[in-house]
Amino acid sequence: METKPKRIILIGRSMAGKTTLCQYIRHEDLKYHKTQTVQVINGNMIDTPGEYLERTYLRGALTVTAVDADVIVLVQQANEGGTMFPPGYSSTFAKPCIGVVTKSDLADDKQIEDAKRYLTAAGAKKVFVTSSYEGTGFEELLEYLTEQNWSLEGTAE
Repeated sequence: METKPKRIILIGRSMAGKTTLCQYIRHEDLKYHKTQTVQVINGNMIDTPGEYLERTYLRGALTVTAVDADVIVLVQQANEGGTMFPPGYSSTFAKPCIGVVTKSDLADDKQIEDAKRYLTAAGAKKVFVTSSYEGTGFEELLEYLTEQNWSLEGTAE
């Protein structure tokens, strides 16, 4: 019996690097574009607009969209002053949750540690630190996802 790759949803504020993370993982050229609506990529990666997290009246859309996901990926920009994720945020979804710190090349060690702490407090069981610009941190993330059968690559729908 063939095992279907699990679906991942990326949640984070605008400009946190969710779309760039998707592009890097899929070995695409990195080019910025604003995600305006929920996008399902390769059939198993859900990219969400940052406004869904930033505007409390839109957070319900994340809850509804996450129903189709198997794992929650909270995305936090390394040099962001503060976080949009309240403590225990992942309990909203009742699904496995990991965190990804992005843009680590723009932050100092303290900022990176703060970002990791924010994600852990929000409920991420494991946190990965990445930089799409430097191409770092992705090997460990992909290895972990592969071990868990949480794939960021798949077939188009």
